[in-house]
Amino acid sequence: MQRVPRRFMFVTVLLTGLTAVAASVWAQIADNQSGGLFGQGPGEEVVLVAAQFTAPADGQPGQLFVTATIKPGWHIYSITQPPGGPLATKIKLNDSASFRLLGEFQVSPAPVKKREPAFDNMIVESHDGRVVWSAPIEFASGVDPAALKIEGQLNVQPCDPNNCLPPRDFPFTAVLKPGVGQPGEGPYLQQPLTAGQQSDTPAFDPNTLQADDAQLKKTPLIAALAMGLVGGLILNLMPCVLPVIGLKVLSFVQQAGQSRREAFVLNVWYSLGLMSVFLLLAVLAVTLGMGWGQLFTYKEFNIALVAVVFAMALSLLGVWDIPIPGFVGSGKAVQLAEKEGAGGAFAKGVLTTILATPCSAPFLASALFWTASQPPAAAYAVFLSAGLGMASPYLLIGAFPELTSFLPKPGAWMDTFKQVMGFGLFIPVVWVLTFLPIPHVIPTVALLFALWFAVWLIGRIPVTASFNRKTVSWATAIAVVVVSWFFSFGWLAGEMEYRYERALQAHSGSQSKYWRAFTRAAMDEAIAAQDTVMVDFTADWCATCKTLEKLVLDTDETRGAIDAGGVATFLADWTHAEPEVTATLELLGSKQVPVLAIFPAGKPNPPLVLRGFYTQRMLLDALKKAGPSKGSAE
Repeated sequence: MQRVPRRFMFVTVLLTGLTAVAASVWAQIADNQSGGLFGQGPGEEVVLVAAQFTAPADGQPGQLFVTATIKPGWHIYSITQPPGGPLATKIKLNDSASFRLLGEFQVSPAPVKKREPAFDNMIVESHDGRVVWSAPIEFASGVDPAALKIEGQLNVQPCDPNNCLPPRDFPFTAVLKPGVGQPGEGPYLQQPLTAGQQSDTPAFDPNTLQADDAQLKKTPLIAALAMGLVGGLILNLMPCVLPVIGLKVLSFVQQAGQSRREAFVLNVWYSLGLMSVFLLLAVLAVTLGMGWGQLFTYKEFNIALVAVVFAMALSLLGVWDIPIPGFVGSGKAVQLAEKEGAGGAFAKGVLTTILATPCSAPFLASALFWTASQPPAAAYAVFLSAGLGMASPYLLIGAFPELTSFLPKPGAWMDTFKQVMGFGLFIPVVWVLTFLPIPHVIPTVALLFALWFAVWLIGRIPVTASFNRKTVSWATAIAVVVVSWFFSFGWLAGEMEYRYERALQAHSGSQSKYWRAFTRAAMDEAIAAQDTVMVDFTADWCATCKTLEKLVLDTDETRGAIDAGGVATFLADWTHAEPEVTATLELLGSKQVPVLAIFPAGKPNPPLVLRGFYTQRMLLDALKKAGPSKGSAE
């Protein structure tokens, strides 16, 4: 009996599987068509479409309105959905000489925007509930609007959390309906209020954010500089910085035997490295509008930072020597007692400041918020004042080395202390991994192992080795890291994203009792229902945010106040710079987290906003001032 080749068996199994899938899909389509293509059964549509238009009045053109009502649990995509992902909604009008559109269709409410892993993390814009598209319309001379019918089709693709239905054209016929289409009338959604408008239904109006913010923006420059100085000083005590401060303590010991001038110069270099990062952050804030800590919203920056800190930790553990003159690396205690180089001091200042940016110290948040409404020169001055505040202890010790007299003399203990600091640097490595996108954690760990092997190769090179041998070792190490990068963030990242998507589908629908996922539509709905609304703008990379969650937000006192007042609570996760969260933060006048916004029931304008670090008492007082919900918060 002839043996069947494995390749033939594989092709046979593959074709059989594809045939079964195709049959299943065809059966599903046939079943959908027999019971209403867009329904769950006969006559049960997922999307209902209606259209009407108004006549010109008071010198203003008429308006054409197309309304889609979407069944709960389903959604459609926006007309502005970028290509390459889900199918965008399209509105097409039948050709007619009786009218013409004067502009593009506008939508209310705005679509919900979020990153979708299934489409390579592109931005997906979707609508649920009821959505209205409107466009100005002009009628031809002699046309009676009352006798006119405007025909067209709305092409949409409805989806639920598990699957999507095929795209379909919904024909509509719009007729004149005087008065319909005005805000709050007929089947249309309430349009957003502008400043000065009154309504019985409360709505959040960003234009009324003036009370505390206006007062803060009037703060004189000298006061803002003082806040930046104090905030920068306190940054040295933040948990983000502590693992690196140990390196500076080691350098203080090294400087003990140097002249006062040499010690001062090295601390100046450290401070220059520190302040260079503040200057860079000021440039990003002025030119790109980036807020404090916003670099941590980019996974590429986080991965690069993890690699740098990990390589430094391996150097402190004696695996290799960082090629920066005077940087504390491998070697015996006698080598550690050598002079610290200017390059090493500068590099440590840079690293210390970068690791400090996820923390927001008291006074610092207010000072940086103040810069958002000021000229560039004032913004630069405040950022540099914060840098000077953070650098001040080191400049003081450099000027008066006797302040370090309590430290022990250089000796063999320094080698042990250096290695302990090396293990301490693994803390920020693990910490950054906690807020990387989950599918990228394993690829990053794989990259770190490759980096470990690469620096081990470099560390094995004797000091007396020839130039050619050193070149070959460095080239091999670099090649290992480059190949690992493409492997880790190519195939491996794709595989992890696939597994993560399957896990999300298996566990979809779960949410916290106290904190619902934030969307602007859900927030506006709760405000309109006259609920007191509290929104926590946070990020996984923000150490201050995590501290506030443990000490202030997720406590029995806060939960009791939420329950007693029927407060609607939302968690706005800014870890990966979700566009809708960013836009709402900017409406609140902030470009950094933490921010806690409380919208009082029935009077959401202006909201009560807590920025930066706040206490349990401050939060409870704000909730008491806002009052309980008047609607029905869940």
